[in-house]
Amino acid sequence: METVHKEISAEDTCIEREMEFTPAYRWQHWIRALSIVVLTVTGFYIADPFVAPIPNSEPTNFMQALFRGWHEIFGFVLIAVVVFKSYLFVFAKRYRDEIGSIKDFINPKTWIKQIGYYLLVSKHPHLKGTYNPLQFIAYLGFYMLMFILILTGLILYVHVYHEGLGALLYESMRSFEVMLGGLAWVRELHHIAMWGVIIFVVVHVYMAIFNAVFGKEGSMDAIFSGMKWHKKH
Repeated sequence: METVHKEISAEDTCIEREMEFTPAYRWQHWIRALSIVVLTVTGFYIADPFVAPIPNSEPTNFMQALFRGWHEIFGFVLIAVVVFKSYLFVFAKRYRDEIGSIKDFINPKTWIKQIGYYLLVSKHPHLKGTYNPLQFIAYLGFYMLMFILILTGLILYVHVYHEGLGALLYESMRSFEVMLGGLAWVRELHHIAMWGVIIFVVVHVYMAIFNAVFGKEGSMDAIFSGMKWHKKH
């Protein structure tokens, strides 16, 4: 962890510059964000085509196949990123503070102070982990949605591609398909999870801006530069 102290007054107040997000964390965040955008747009098109191909006398304007292809490419990119982030959360020593957020999550006093902070009636509580209780439950829900999207997406994938990876996953995905109530319900669950992710993204962006404005610690900057700023007395 990198810490740099710079004096900002004649007294003992200074600014502590702290590494919040490593390059690996920032790259996976932005790749995941790009994947979500591409998957959302292409997913909407696959469900209800909203773009007509340019008229052509030759049967070469396979617009549905084009959107489906990009959907599958970024679907596997998203799988890779989610698996990588899950590995960092569970095994990487640098991210032990993320697991430490569980202590704040089960602490009622931290919940009360955090809600008071968002209502602008109290200061931000001191946290033992990386995330406050509301952030932790939001990220927990987000990754549950991610795993639902991945599972249902793979089930749909093996029904289109029957060789290679599709053949390898076919039997196991068919078992999950039966457990989930059939292919029609798998499709609906995939769409429901997508809407859950869209809602999360909107709230996530709003809260990031809120914390940047009222926290004044460079919360928005940190996901670009990796650094946050803290006042230290």
